[in-house]
Amino acid sequence: MPDVQNQQILLASRPTGMPTPENFRIVQTPVPEPADGQLLLEILYLSLDPYMRGRMDDAKSYARPVEIGAVMEGGTVARVIRSRHSEYAPGDIVLSHSGWQRYALSDGENLRKLDPALAPISTALGVLGMPGFTAWAGLLQIGQPKPGETVVVAAASGAVGSAVGQIARIQGARAVGIAGGPEKCAFVRDELGFDAVIDHRAPDFAQQLADACPKGIDVYFENVGGQVWDAVFPLLNDFARIPVCGLISQYNALPQAEPGPDKLALLMRDVLKKSLTIRGFIQREFAALRPSFLREAGQWIEEGRLRYREDIVDGLERAPAAFIDLLQGRNFGKLVIKV
Repeated sequence: MPDVQNQQILLASRPTGMPTPENFRIVQTPVPEPADGQLLLEILYLSLDPYMRGRMDDAKSYARPVEIGAVMEGGTVARVIRSRHSEYAPGDIVLSHSGWQRYALSDGENLRKLDPALAPISTALGVLGMPGFTAWAGLLQIGQPKPGETVVVAAASGAVGSAVGQIARIQGARAVGIAGGPEKCAFVRDELGFDAVIDHRAPDFAQQLADACPKGIDVYFENVGGQVWDAVFPLLNDFARIPVCGLISQYNALPQAEPGPDKLALLMRDVLKKSLTIRGFIQREFAALRPSFLREAGQWIEEGRLRYREDIVDGLERAPAAFIDLLQGRNFGKLVIKV
């Protein structure tokens, strides 16, 4: 492809606090040619997710950080445009992990073919992808909601939170969502069908949450932390379960950014007194259950019981700004870049 260039977005420097545009660098490189056993992918959609902020730091975690000068990582939906691999042909649509670029080579490992006739292909990055699976696995395997129990989830209009609340209702539980601003709250209540929704920006947020949970909280799906956790914590019932998949309010915090009293003793006291279960998880721990998730979630979508919203931004070059907006809660729904 001599007349076509590959656009890539690299990690230029490690952020201190909130990322800035200067932490990214856009470059043009030649489009690679596939060797035997390889295929060339054209990226159609790129997923932007909060976990990417952690990969920008040089810190020990469940996955290696992105190296300075390397392509930013991320899940993608791509089209095979050249193949020297026996299992893939030009035109195949695949779920891949090719990162922030227009073209990528693959050896076929960790690819999954998608059927565009079953659902819009972008949903493989959202409600039928990692965020949806995170919600399904964390809620059902760790939260284990029972009919009549109260399930609370923050960021309830987002890709994970929106699925958590809807799946809780499918299981017969009561879903209480927390979102930011009247538009997102209206979507969670009116479109997604949550039983109650609270605006975390309200000055009396903690009291509103308590009023919405008169019987306490049995499952709290944690993906935010901060003031939301502070309001939830006193409402947790005995034997409450807390799946923890993220702490977005703290991703950009510096070690000295949140001075205040040490609450660890209070937390541990209630973990013991109330027999709380708090478990962090990464969705890949439940990878063997993915076929069950795809079957159930696909059926729920077809039946209209699992709804979703996508926030699609056109142009790979807009990914850095869109990602920064995501970390500040400015997206509305699953954030996807249409490359």
